[in-house]
Amino acid sequence: MASLRVFLCLLGLVVLCHSQCFFEKLVLKDLNNPPKGCVDKDGKQHEFDSEWVIDCMDCSCTTEGMGCCSKIPYGGAIDIPDECELVVNKETCSAKVMLKSDMTKACNPM
Repeated sequence: MASLRVFLCLLGLVVLCHSQCFFEKLVLKDLNNPPKGCVDKDGKQHEFDSEWVIDCMDCSCTTEGMGCCSKIPYGGAIDIPDECELVVNKETCSAKVMLKSDMTKACNPM
């Protein structure tokens, strides 16, 4: 059981290190009317120095622009054994490595 805990902690570090991120530089369209924040993909404006979560993405807004990083690892980020599968839950923004033969059991690669 202790090795499973260690594995899950290491998986969490891999997720933090291998998340997809992007940055959109703030564009000044009208010098007389500068932006008051960043606009997300849904068209919602967020004030400078704010943070929010949208579609399992941690986002933040600065005077430089908007940056977001996925809370869910991308497919190639983790070396998963053939007998295992990465299962993503977009409702909880989490991922688990499970045995393909029994999806109720976590995969232990050791």
